[in-house]
Amino acid sequence: MPSRAASFVRPHLRTLHGYVPGEQPKVKGLIKLNTNENPYPPSPQVLQATRQAVDARLRLYPNPSADALRARLARLHACASDRIIVGNGSDELLALATRTFAEPMGSDTARRNPSCATIQYFSPSYSLYSVLAGIHGARALAQPLRADFGLPSVRDLGKSATWDPRAALTLVTTPNAPSGRGYPTSELETLCRSLRGVVILDEAYADFARENAIELALRYPHVMVSRTFSKAYSLCFQRVGYFVGHPDLIHALHTVRDSYNVNGLGQVAALATLSDLPYYRRNFRRIRATRERLRRELTGLGWSVAPSEANFLLARPPGPPAETWLRQLRNRKILVRWFRSPEVSGFLRITVGTDAEADALLAAVRRIQS
Repeated sequence: MPSRAASFVRPHLRTLHGYVPGEQPKVKGLIKLNTNENPYPPSPQVLQATRQAVDARLRLYPNPSADALRARLARLHACASDRIIVGNGSDELLALATRTFAEPMGSDTARRNPSCATIQYFSPSYSLYSVLAGIHGARALAQPLRADFGLPSVRDLGKSATWDPRAALTLVTTPNAPSGRGYPTSELETLCRSLRGVVILDEAYADFARENAIELALRYPHVMVSRTFSKAYSLCFQRVGYFVGHPDLIHALHTVRDSYNVNGLGQVAALATLSDLPYYRRNFRRIRATRERLRRELTGLGWSVAPSEANFLLARPPGPPAETWLRQLRNRKILVRWFRSPEVSGFLRITVGTDAEADALLAAVRRIQS
């Protein structure tokens, strides 16, 4: 029987399962290849700027809308700052977009037009999307990707019962997670043009890919691009993300967001990051080189590795089930990620670490296979 306290919770939330983040281990000595963090530290300039900001400013509120950071991002993307909103990680902005653009299913508007309450996304992709839709009480549609994790054609989507071209909000992870597959901008443009609601191209891993779709957010009024300083820029700890999109959409998100939603040290660190981009671009090249070597060597050991334009690989191990491999690697102090969802349960997702970490992983794989 549920407790009396539980009865106060909104009914549709009582059975909702929240987002499950990757394990943050407490065991010392593990090689952590499970949450797609950049293996290299922030730029020395970032560390210095952050240390210097730990002063009397800590008692003051930060800039409420991260104006300096928005202005610097606007220069980076050759647009006006009113096209940018900064959030407490891109996750906060995805949650704001859910609240801003989709109606709950119980609303009068949604009863007349269910598309207004529809949030759709591809499967598999970032599992937070379904959680956000569930929290909001929206209608969630999960459209399967092709077997090779490619996007279905617009023609095929038009025949699908799990796709709505008039959905209030469409979320596309590009490059895809957990597969790592990248999607050409031309293909994304065709998809965006076929949709009538807001489209968010979630580019958390774009810095590791051959191309990105920022131009679509600057060209189409219903398209936004989501970016983060976590994956590529070694600032997971600070939680800074941003959207680029039409000023009217950005203004609506500003209306919904909490005041002072981005902490001051995060703003300082992100600004310093943008002042030392050559440092990070060198690391991107290192990660891409390690990714290719790891893909090549795992393939040589009999693994099936999906093409990746992210900082991770999705790889199907030979022999025992992937969940068994997860335990065997952990026993050898290598932590990777395994997902229960049937589309990817036969795979492990492996973050691309340093060359030394890749060597350790490969050595462990060889020992297990011997």
